[in-house]
Amino acid sequence: MADFLGLMKQATELKSKMEAMQAELDQIEVEGTSGGGLVTVKLSGKGEMKGVKVDDTLLKPSEKQIVEDLIVAAHADARRKAETLMQEKMKSVAGGLPL
Repeated sequence: MADFLGLMKQATELKSKMEAMQAELDQIEVEGTSGGGLVTVKLSGKGEMKGVKVDDTLLKPSEKQIVEDLIVAAHADARRKAETLMQEKMKSVAGGLPL
């Protein structure tokens, strides 16, 4: 019975750590870049897009497709960084629990 109570206590602690981590992920921002820094995308730790910056040299009508592709690439870069960050935080939160 003591093992069950200990497990319940760990589960409660994990829940509180998860809630704190979720709140922290809302505050964290990561940036992804493409085109050698010509396009930057900023995401929250949860992957929500917060902003896009495009270098002025790309703002030509003939460059429209390139800019669109670079934005997609920068978003993918930022998303990968956010996912890596989230995985690292999950490891630290779940560390020590017999899952």
